[in-house]
Amino acid sequence: ATLKATGELGQSLTCKVATGRALAEAGLHPMTGGDGLSLCSGDMLLESLVACSGVTLKAVATALSIPVEEGEVTAEADLDFKGTLGVDKASPVGLFNIRLTFDLVCPTATDEQMELLKKLTDRYCVVAQSLKEPVSITIKRR
Repeated sequence: ATLKATGELGQSLTCKVATGRALAEAGLHPMTGGDGLSLCSGDMLLESLVACSGVTLKAVATALSIPVEEGEVTAEADLDFKGTLGVDKASPVGLFNIRLTFDLVCPTATDEQMELLKKLTDRYCVVAQSLKEPVSITIKRR
């Protein structure tokens, strides 16, 4: 299967991405000169990780019959803006030290079940695996 996303360049420093449900307009982060009205693509990446891992966790919990009463998924990452702004060539460009946290209420689950839930969620989350393992990106112009 091939997944696809398309964006249309806006008049300002934005790119409009059709999400299937709405049109999301991504722009510069306020720390790089953005106005704060557009979505930050770095935040969108973390949101994709949260969504994918949350859905994967629920699917794995269902398959293992582990009742999850409620929960919250949080993703955080570090970013050195000097790298993305080209201010310091030695600074990395991109997110690093990504941290994914699950705060779950599973009162009947054992420690072993919770560890297996974490392990299998990590294993089967498409976004997490794509971020962990180097993937090739082909950039072309038409």
